[in-house]
Amino acid sequence: MKFRPIIGIALVTAFLFSCGNDTNKAEVESKKEPTVVKDFNFNVEEFADIKVLRYKIPGWENLSLKEQKLVYYLTQAGLAGRDIMWDQNYRHNLKIRKALEAIYKNYKGDKKSDNWNAFTIYLKRVWFSNGIHHHYSNDKIKPEFSSDYLKELLTATNVTLEGEAFDVIFNDKDPKKVNLTKDVDNVLLSAVNFYGPDVTTKDVENFYKTKISPNADKPLSFGLNSQLIKENGVLKERVYKSGGLYGAAIDEIVKWLELAKGVGENQEQVNALGLLINYYKTGDLQTWDDYNVAWTAATDGNIDYINSFIEVYNDPAGYRGSYETIVQIKDFDMSEKMSVLSANAQWFEDNSPLMDAHKKKNVVGVTYKVVNVAGEAGDASPSTPIGVNLPNANWIRAAVGSKSVSLGNIIHAYNNAGSSGRLKEFVHDEEELKLEEKHGQLADKLHTALHEVIGHASGQLNPGVGETKETLKKYASTLEEGRADLVGLYYLYDSKLQELGLVKDWKAVGMAAYDGYIRNGLITQLIRLKLGDDVEEAHMVNRQWVSAWVFEKGLADNVIEKVTKDGKTYFNINDYDKLHELFGQLLRETQRIKSEGDYKAVEALVEGYGVKVDQAIHEEVLKRNEQFPSPPYSGFVNPVLVPETNDAGEITKINVTQPDTFDGQMLEYSKNYSFLPEVN
Repeated sequence: MKFRPIIGIALVTAFLFSCGNDTNKAEVESKKEPTVVKDFNFNVEEFADIKVLRYKIPGWENLSLKEQKLVYYLTQAGLAGRDIMWDQNYRHNLKIRKALEAIYKNYKGDKKSDNWNAFTIYLKRVWFSNGIHHHYSNDKIKPEFSSDYLKELLTATNVTLEGEAFDVIFNDKDPKKVNLTKDVDNVLLSAVNFYGPDVTTKDVENFYKTKISPNADKPLSFGLNSQLIKENGVLKERVYKSGGLYGAAIDEIVKWLELAKGVGENQEQVNALGLLINYYKTGDLQTWDDYNVAWTAATDGNIDYINSFIEVYNDPAGYRGSYETIVQIKDFDMSEKMSVLSANAQWFEDNSPLMDAHKKKNVVGVTYKVVNVAGEAGDASPSTPIGVNLPNANWIRAAVGSKSVSLGNIIHAYNNAGSSGRLKEFVHDEEELKLEEKHGQLADKLHTALHEVIGHASGQLNPGVGETKETLKKYASTLEEGRADLVGLYYLYDSKLQELGLVKDWKAVGMAAYDGYIRNGLITQLIRLKLGDDVEEAHMVNRQWVSAWVFEKGLADNVIEKVTKDGKTYFNINDYDKLHELFGQLLRETQRIKSEGDYKAVEALVEGYGVKVDQAIHEEVLKRNEQFPSPPYSGFVNPVLVPETNDAGEITKINVTQPDTFDGQMLEYSKNYSFLPEVN
């Protein structure tokens, strides 16, 4: 599970969680000298609805050369699989990207025209989203230039793009990468390349009904690492593995993982890497589980990583994992401060409002670290989570535990990338503003920690109830993220945090947390939607259904008051104690839904509270937001690790450099990490 930032703007201090200066510089040379950064500039550029940032790698110089090599090899392994994510997102993405990049590099015509500017922005948006569908809304990105202009560019640069791959840029085909609309065939109408174009939701359900795990208590993650297609009318899986689908890129990943294994910090880490390598070579799902057990237990060392086909948010049926990597360096000071949550995980479980039957009697193996990111790829880049809790398999969480991390330097970059004044526009009064300014960042960090460490690790399924992807289907992701949010919200307003030494004023921190969550869930996250759109992204949906449910249930006691002031709408919390109780009631219900696999209840909750938008408020919010030029979405370029070698070719030092431009890094990645054909 991953925790996505709510909003990539100054309001980032109002909950950075959830479980993008235009330039046209030439391609960055692979042996470019390191950029000397004195006064670090977190901002790279802005275009469309995107703000692109940089992040630093604190503590790099304190790592040994062996540790630096480990980080370098792991980041190279991650980048080697970058094109997998592009192809997973849509079947024509690689062909389209190759053509657009060739035009961008080779066009010699008028680069001051409105059409060229529109082409450049379109390409950058495609880069940011790893394809032609928006990274957050899932809508196909619409170019603001004509098909005739693209034909002119193709002719001028002697580049070929034709047929469906050309037409789909401009027509209405495949409009949604992931379509979660109610009462339609979600698999058939989703453009994501996890399924053949003629595969239906019923096909998927019937196919996996026949799959039986050798051990019913340890269900395998069927479908996680494969594409499901029809061949002569018969359903067939194409497995991601060496020699299989995406084999060329996977072989490159394995090459770098083998090097990483050779410089592992300890035997546990080495063993886990060995299992991951075997999984990539064989595609065997039992090996995947064995790897996750070993990886979860390998908690020593300064370096850790996430690598493989992991999160299922992009699959409308909830089976298939998107390729993702994050390489992490431990933040020693913050990890020590926050490890107190892990140490007290059982207390939080025992004192939660869950039904006794749904509480874990023995919460095991929950580890929490604040880490600094050294590199990301796939589904984690350029748009990144700020917190991650893995593995996702419920039985491994129950038997072995889980790892939770907060990406400290990413959060630091968000919080230091400038302010737009949006916060003042959307807070109800001066008291709310002061609470946010004084306690907001701490509330964010604690909610991320509670969400990941306590939230995703809490609760258990009833005996005999299947995995949530089977019982709750397309609602599984948003239910789980909302449930983890609710755990965090429930305990953010609890004196236990002060008793543990995590805060000095638990009530003020909790009030700031509640203000920020309700403000975002009912108002500010609407900035990300076009007028008339439903809420569809899993984390946005969960924030709305949580907020809307407690608002409605508290109407009789005026717990949250809808206020109109000077023609502007606000939601003001009048009774924080009762809101705390309501969060507890909803947490109890969401755990019941998950534990019992109650599909009708989750459908009613999500569709009733999480999807539809009050159009009058939405129109008003968009109008109020027009005064703020800062884009609603943010993401990152990655630092570049550049090794120095001696005459024997041995690495003697690794320098951290910063890319100057977004387009420079994207072109460099395409040059050095394109291991897949255009059609897979």
